[in-house]
Amino acid sequence: MCNGCCGCFSAFRPRYKRLVDNIFPVYPQDGLVKSNMEKLTFYSLSSPEKLDRIGEYLYQRAARDIYRKRNGFVVIAMEAMDSLLLACHAPTLNLFVESFLKMVQKLLESTDPELQILATQSFVKFANIEEDTPSYHRRYDFFVSKFSAMCHSGDSKEIRDKIRVAGIKGLQAVVRKTVSDDLVENIWEPVHMDKIVPSLLFNMQDSSFHKDHHNGESVPEDSVDPPMLSETCMRELVGRASFGHIKVVLKPVLRHFDNHKLWVPNEFAIHTFRIIMFSIQAQYSYTVVETLMAHLDENAKSSPTIRTSIAEVLSKIIAIAAGESVGPSVLEIINSLLNHLRDSVKNGTSQSEERQYQEALINALGEFTNHLPDYQKIEIMMFIMSKIPFPLVDNQTPADNMLQSILLKSLLKVGTKYQTIHLNTTFPVSFLEPLLRMSLAPDPEMRLLVQKILHTLIDRHNNLEKLHKPGLSVLELDLNIEKSSRPDLIFINKHGPIIYDALYTSLQMDTNTPENIEAVYTTLALLCVELASTETVIDLLQLLLGIQSLALNSTALSNTQKFNLHTMVICLLVLIPDVVSIQPLADYASKLVECRKEEAPHLLPDMLSHYPSGCEPASKVPHLLVDQMAICDYLKSSGIDPSRLTQTSPYGAGGPGMIVGSQRHSWMEPNPRGSVIEISSVHDVDSAASSPGVTRKMPEEELTFESMKKVLTEPPEIRKEAEAERRKQISHTFRTATFSELVRRTQPKHDILQTKLNEIFKSLSVNENTSPSEEPKKNTVPTYEQNFPELFYY
Repeated sequence: MCNGCCGCFSAFRPRYKRLVDNIFPVYPQDGLVKSNMEKLTFYSLSSPEKLDRIGEYLYQRAARDIYRKRNGFVVIAMEAMDSLLLACHAPTLNLFVESFLKMVQKLLESTDPELQILATQSFVKFANIEEDTPSYHRRYDFFVSKFSAMCHSGDSKEIRDKIRVAGIKGLQAVVRKTVSDDLVENIWEPVHMDKIVPSLLFNMQDSSFHKDHHNGESVPEDSVDPPMLSETCMRELVGRASFGHIKVVLKPVLRHFDNHKLWVPNEFAIHTFRIIMFSIQAQYSYTVVETLMAHLDENAKSSPTIRTSIAEVLSKIIAIAAGESVGPSVLEIINSLLNHLRDSVKNGTSQSEERQYQEALINALGEFTNHLPDYQKIEIMMFIMSKIPFPLVDNQTPADNMLQSILLKSLLKVGTKYQTIHLNTTFPVSFLEPLLRMSLAPDPEMRLLVQKILHTLIDRHNNLEKLHKPGLSVLELDLNIEKSSRPDLIFINKHGPIIYDALYTSLQMDTNTPENIEAVYTTLALLCVELASTETVIDLLQLLLGIQSLALNSTALSNTQKFNLHTMVICLLVLIPDVVSIQPLADYASKLVECRKEEAPHLLPDMLSHYPSGCEPASKVPHLLVDQMAICDYLKSSGIDPSRLTQTSPYGAGGPGMIVGSQRHSWMEPNPRGSVIEISSVHDVDSAASSPGVTRKMPEEELTFESMKKVLTEPPEIRKEAEAERRKQISHTFRTATFSELVRRTQPKHDILQTKLNEIFKSLSVNENTSPSEEPKKNTVPTYEQNFPELFYY
C-alpha cells in the first residue's frame, strides 16, 4: 500500500499533509528526513493556525503504524512531534499540544516497553516547556495513572528498571507541569497523591539503599537506579508543597506504611521522614510532627511494637522541627507527648514493650527540647512539673506511681539538655517548691529521680561524675571550682533553708537505699562546689551535725541506714574545707578519718546494703563522731564566725522536716493534691487541752465587765476568727521561740495560789485553836466568803 511518500495524488492533497509525508523515509532505519523536517517547521512557524491539523495528521499516521507494528515510523513521527513542540511557541500551541498528548497516550497504551519509554521521554520534554497561556480544560489523570502503574512494573529486572525509571520520570514531569500553574489541573488532589506517593515509596523501599544513605545528600537526577530517582522525585514533590498541601502528601505516606506493615522494623520509615523533613520548607516542618502525632493517636489500640516504632521515628525527626517551633506550638508538642505517656500508663504498667514505647516518647521529648533555647527549656520543665500528680500517702495507686515516674524521667531528660547559668533562673519558686515536694515522695525510686534532676540542673562545671560516689580523696577528683557569684549567694540565702530541710527530711525515710543516700550526698556536694563561699559553710556544717544527730537518735532507721548517714557526714566534712580552704577543719577531718579507719571502718565509704553483724553503733564510739565544739574552734581560728553554729540546730528538733527558728514554708503545708509532710499547727498546740490535770491558760486575756459583755454580744463568727488568730500566734510562738523562752512561758505561775492556800490553812488552824466562847473580830471576813478571781480565771 502507498505510504504517501511517492507523490501520487499529491496535487489533490493539502500542503501540510504533503510536508508531513515528506519527512518519512522509504525505510524507517534511514531516520527522519532532516531537510524536509526543516520545511515542515518553517511552514508551521509561518502558518501557526495549521499546527493543530499537522499534529492531528501526525497522530493518525502514528496510530496506524502502531496498529501495523511499524515501530520505526512511530519513532519518526514522535521525533517530528518533539521538534515541532520545541520550535513553536505561538498562542495556538495549545491546539497542537492536544494532538501531541494524544500521541503520547497512544504510545503509553501500547504493550511495547520501547514505545512506553519513548512516550515518557517526549512527555518530559513537553513538561519542561513554559507555555504562554494555560489550558484550563487539559487533564492529566491518564498520565498520573499510567506512570504510577509503570512504577510497579514486574517484568524482568533489566526491562523492569527501565520502565520504572520512565514511570518515575513521568510522575516528576507531571508534577513539574502542573504545580507551577494554579489555573491548570490541581495535582495536589488526594486522587492524584494517592497514586503518586505510594508509587515513589514502593521504589524507594525496593532496595537497601536507605540503610546506608547519608541524609541530606542530593541524588544525581540522571541516575538509572529507581530507588535513588524516587528519592529525588519525593524531595522535589515535598519541596514544592505549600502549607495547605503538606498533609495531602503525608497521609498517603502514613497509609502506605500501615498497609504494607513497614513500621516494624522502622529503618525505612525513619529514612523516609528524614527525607521529608530535610526537603520541606522550614516553616512547615511542625506540620509533619503534628501529623505524625495524630497518626500515633489513631494507632492508640495498635500493638506496643508499632507505637514504639512510630515514636522512634518521631524522636528522629522532631529535633529538625524544634528550630522552627515557637510560642504555643512548643507546648502543644510537649503536651501531646505527655498525653501519650499518660495514655501508655493507663494501657499497661507491667509490659516491657509498653515501657519501650514510653522510653521512645521520652527520647522524642528530649530530642525536641535539645534544640530549643534555654528559656523555653525552663518553661517546658515547669510545664512537665505541673502535670505530675503529687504523692498521696494513703491512696496512691500503682498507676499514679508509674505516671509520676514516667513524668519525672521526662523532666530528667529535658534537664540533661539544659545548661544552667544562674541558679535563680533555673530554679524559680514555682518550679523549685514542687520539685522539693516530690523529693519527699514515698517511693524511693521517685526520690532518686528527683535527686538526679537536681544533679543535672545544679552541676555547671562538669563535676557530677566526680562526685557521683562519696569518697575521701578529694584532691584526686580535680574538681572544677569557681568563686560564687553574688546572685548565687542571694539565691542560696533565700532558698537554702527549704532546700536543706527537704534533703534532711528525705534522709529520715526508712525506705532509703544506699543509692538514695548517695544521691543526697551528691546533691549537697554539688551545692558545696557550686556555691563555694564561707557564707554557705555554716549552713552546710549545721546540716551535717543535724544528719549525724539523726543517725544517732532515730528509732525508725536501720543500722545500715545509720552507718550510711555517718559515712555521708564524714565525706562531706572532708569535702567542705577543701572547697572553701579551711585548713584547720581539713586537718581535723583527716584525723577523724584515720581514727575511723582503725576503729570503725564501717563508718567510712563505700556505702553498703548490708554490714557485718559485729559492727558497733556509732553511739558507742563517741570520740569518732564529728564534734560541734571542735568545729566551732577550727572555724574561729580560720576567721569565720561560728556563732550561728552554736545556736539551736534547726534539724532534729521535732518531727520530719520541722524547722525551729523560721516559719514553715507554704510548700510544706498540706494541700488539696496531697503532701508527703502534714504538720498540724493547731492540734500540736492544743494537745494540752486533752491532757488530764493540765489547765490551758491565755495570759493575754483580762477578766473585766467589758470582756464578759463582749463574749455575750459579739457574733460567734468573730469569736471563731479571734480564736483561730490566737491559736496561730501561739503556734508561731512555739515554733520560733528559743528553748529558754519556752521554759519561761510555760513555767507554772503558782505564787498567788500558794499564798492564798497558806492563808486558808492559817485561818483554819486559828479557828481550831480558838474557844467557842471567843467571838471573831467584827472586821474579819469569813474564809468561805473570800473571792479569788485570779485563781479561777482559767
